[in-house]
Amino acid sequence: MKKRKVILIVVAAIIIGLVSWQVYQRVFKASQGPSIQNQAAPVAVEITAIEKTTIRDYGNFTGTLVPKSQFIIAPKISGRLEKLMVNIGDRVTRDQLIAELDDEEYSQQVRQAEADLQVAQANLEESLSSLNVAQRELERIQELHKRGISADSELDAAKGAFTTQESRYKVAQAQVAHRKASLEAAKVRLSYTKIRATWEDGSNSRVVGERFVHEGTMLTANAPILSILEIDPLLAVIHITDKDYFRIKKEQNAFISTDAIPDKAASGQIVRIAPLLQETSREARIEIEIPNPEELFKPGMFVSVQVEYAIHDDATVVPVSAVVNRDNRQGVFLVDMDNSIVRFVPVKVGIFNSERAEIVDPPSFSGFVVTLGQHLLADGSPIILPEHASPQDEKDAPELKPGEQR
Repeated sequence: MKKRKVILIVVAAIIIGLVSWQVYQRVFKASQGPSIQNQAAPVAVEITAIEKTTIRDYGNFTGTLVPKSQFIIAPKISGRLEKLMVNIGDRVTRDQLIAELDDEEYSQQVRQAEADLQVAQANLEESLSSLNVAQRELERIQELHKRGISADSELDAAKGAFTTQESRYKVAQAQVAHRKASLEAAKVRLSYTKIRATWEDGSNSRVVGERFVHEGTMLTANAPILSILEIDPLLAVIHITDKDYFRIKKEQNAFISTDAIPDKAASGQIVRIAPLLQETSREARIEIEIPNPEELFKPGMFVSVQVEYAIHDDATVVPVSAVVNRDNRQGVFLVDMDNSIVRFVPVKVGIFNSERAEIVDPPSFSGFVVTLGQHLLADGSPIILPEHASPQDEKDAPELKPGEQR
């Protein structure tokens, strides 16, 4: 029994000792926490000055260049293509003659219509002469009838002859009008053998895009001959999803570039926004008008398009890499140059692009922020400043002019 009591006492003593040790460790760590943190190893970081500059919010898309307008030149009548005055790449002006069809058949139709008109006019003159004779005869019989010399039957016969001649005269007039219309129709068909490039709106000069036939080809009505393009200005066509659809507005600025001409870029404005998104692709068509006075850009080119959603002048801007999340809060590590430590400052971000972020809250914000090494930092962490940085830099940082960088 004594031996068992000794064992129990020893076990109890060990347990009491362990509990006391745990309590001591917790109390000691709690009391020594700040000093341990202050004694943490400094972290080498990269820092950047907070800027006051202009920042743009934009979206990047890809698209294709298309002519602002294009149409196909085709004959209204059938015939053999006798002459083609222009070729691919040639410039054409409004109402310029560009092709001719064989017109022998249509010239003959005009001559026949002219002859038919002459016959109709001769018939009209004959009918007019006969009408005048019938009118004078009617007037003579009427005068004799008043004197009682002619009978009623003679008066009725004269009236009937006059009416007949009057009807023939009207028929002859109608025939003349018909022959004139036939002649005009024949002349119109003859004019169709001269094919011209005509359009209503836009510039007076355009360019031939494609040629579909050669001289000597037998053409049917509406068979394509040439395509005519307006390439100044051009349209850049992009397709956007519903995510960006409601950020797009008419007259927004857009900038295009292409790998085919890397040293050239162009700017334009959004002119058309489709009122619907296609069910198959869930995308809407957007058209951007691009001036092309030198005609360097060509229809069919693949282009990169940057659409400017918004632009803020004199904004407080930091590099995107400076913005981090701590405890579900977005913020930056602001550098205390005098004490070589950092403070975590929660911020509200406005425009956020691939390079820089706009700080909208707090409104008054200046100094330097950490851009590299934040994953090792906490609020109050000591840091090792870059060799080129000094406390004097922090005093000078708020005086940066818009767009100026250190």
